[in-house]
Amino acid sequence: MDIQQKLTAFAMMGATWVMWLLVALSVGGMAVALERLIYLILTSENVRRLKQQILALLRAGDVDEARARLSRSRSHVAGIISAALAEPEEGIASAEERMEGATQLAKLRMEKRLAFLGTLGANAPFIGLLGTVIGIIRAFAELNNAAGKVTSGLMAEVGEALVATAIGILVALPAISFFNFFQRIIKARLARAQAFGNEVLALLKSERVPVSSDATVSPKSRAHNGVAGTLRQVGA
Repeated sequence: MDIQQKLTAFAMMGATWVMWLLVALSVGGMAVALERLIYLILTSENVRRLKQQILALLRAGDVDEARARLSRSRSHVAGIISAALAEPEEGIASAEERMEGATQLAKLRMEKRLAFLGTLGANAPFIGLLGTVIGIIRAFAELNNAAGKVTSGLMAEVGEALVATAIGILVALPAISFFNFFQRIIKARLARAQAFGNEVLALLKSERVPVSSDATVSPKSRAHNGVAGTLRQVGA
């Protein structure tokens, strides 16, 4: 038996399994989309309000309270900004590198499993097309058996072929829509975090905010003293 006969025998099994495969992939895609939606909602934050609070605390010299406020937030923006204030004794350059690293990690966490949605959206129509090709092969076989006459069996095979394509498109559309939607949210969050981080770094570089705190000095005193201590010592 040659390869053509084997493939023909495989096609004659029908396209029903292709449709069930698409249904299973669709269920998996919706599960991923729902999980990512819940995750992004739980890690959301009013960035404008958070920025106002953190910048106010930093301008007042209360770095410890700023860190505490960031630690109470579950948002990725807070995690990125918190990384910039994590190791004050290492200076501003180190703060920029830590913030960049935290940004990359936050992006990876937010994009988790999204590759499945993107792949499903791009390839589901081709899986449906495979079902269509199988259906057409079966339709030609039925046409041959009917000696060229149009029969109900022939029309059933053609209908099955078209249904496979339709299911493939129906699976792809929501998958690619959710993928683009999530990517847009992630890009917006990272852009806000970058803008927020730049303002924090600008405050640190301007020496208006102490990068490290002294337990014996009150927040009010630190606000008046600025960065006369630690920042100048590290050459920030």
